[in-house]
Amino acid sequence: MSSHAERQYDSEIQAIADYVLNYEVESELAWQTARHCLNDSLGCAMLALRYPECTKHLGPLVSGTQVPHGARVPGTQFCLEPHKAAWDIGCCIRWLDFNDTWLAAEWGHPSDNIGSILAVADYVSQQRMAVGRAPLKMARVLEAMIKAHEIQGVLALENSFNRVGLDHVVLVKVASTAVATWLLGGNREQIMAAISHAWVDGQALRTYRHAPDTGSRKSWAAGDACGRAVRLADIALRGEMGIPAALSAETWGFCDVSMGGKPLKREQSYASYVMENILFKLSFPAEFHAQTAVEAALQLHQEYSERAAEIEKVVITTHESALRIIAKEGELTNPADRDHCLQYMVAIGLLFGSLDADHYEDEFHRAHPEIDSLRAQMEVIEDKQFSADYLDPNKRSIANALQLVYRDGTTSDKITVHYPIGHRQRRDEGIPVLEHKYQTNLRSRFPLARAQQLYTLGTDPQRLLQMSVPEFMTQWMI
Repeated sequence: MSSHAERQYDSEIQAIADYVLNYEVESELAWQTARHCLNDSLGCAMLALRYPECTKHLGPLVSGTQVPHGARVPGTQFCLEPHKAAWDIGCCIRWLDFNDTWLAAEWGHPSDNIGSILAVADYVSQQRMAVGRAPLKMARVLEAMIKAHEIQGVLALENSFNRVGLDHVVLVKVASTAVATWLLGGNREQIMAAISHAWVDGQALRTYRHAPDTGSRKSWAAGDACGRAVRLADIALRGEMGIPAALSAETWGFCDVSMGGKPLKREQSYASYVMENILFKLSFPAEFHAQTAVEAALQLHQEYSERAAEIEKVVITTHESALRIIAKEGELTNPADRDHCLQYMVAIGLLFGSLDADHYEDEFHRAHPEIDSLRAQMEVIEDKQFSADYLDPNKRSIANALQLVYRDGTTSDKITVHYPIGHRQRRDEGIPVLEHKYQTNLRSRFPLARAQQLYTLGTDPQRLLQMSVPEFMTQWMI
């Protein structure tokens, strides 16, 4: 019997490590999209800093601590140990459910990984500069983003963790662990060891995303995964042994314990597919399965406003994933519950002709009882073709349709939107909206002149790629 040190790691762990170490990103579209993704994610983080429920989580565990040569948290004054900085950055990016999205057998938000990437890149650069070595450049950050997006997104294509009750942040932890260990200078053995520990870690349950327990943990779960990933990378860099059969071990491995004995599936190689096809949330901070439903609601807002008293019901036609995870009836008890309710988001669109993060807050909800009255008039049904097109790799649509039904038997037009504006199918239309969103979010945190400086930097590819990570991070400090 071979010794532990001589055993081969599971093939998927090897594939991830080899991809991170050896793949050269040549896709210009991937590089361009990664820049937009970085801008958008940091903009989302700045907007989240308006909300005390987010900011209460930020900062050192021991108040007042500043870490020499540590990692900075954009939009704040904090300089922290890298695992806590990763937690904080990841929390801010995800808090408002406004950063990018990936939908497949599993869904998730690959830009969540930026929490780990920025924190580690800043920390490594600070450490290098302290001994007279050159810091990392932002090109390395974008490369790490492309690779983390790819790991998370490709594994999500055919492996549904939500169907066995696990939250999608398992993939944030795995992807972030791989790229964080690489950024820290880990070799192949150390990267594989770290990845193995990410799979063996206890994984988060989806309890906090579903009624009756939907709550704000879903807004910091990705930050938690980012912080844990950095901790596991550090453990591996200290020489901790890995777990070669973390996935495949009989009885005790991840696949037997968590996936009903089914091995992980992957039919395509890791490259840059996910970043090239990522879905941006451009107009609404709303769970992505509902984005097209809200677009349809805005188109019907005027007609609804004129004939609200005549409504018998509102019919929402959707796809299976939306029906399963965000179609909710009954009481919604907190903002996190509301921003994951299809009917609530549609109601806001119909009633107010807009949707922003403030619409989910308790104070707003209490002031507008008509929202729940309208929800009670809604019927949600599945269109099998919508469900098929959602999973079709050549389409990847996220279709919803909306129709108003009146008491006299007449109806409004049935408004169907197959692809949200943040989809690759609508990328040319979407990029100007994405840049406007970024500019608006910057102004929520910084004075106008400073916001304009950051916007100019983010829209200058050559300057951004060549800038050192510490110089970039300094630009974002308060």
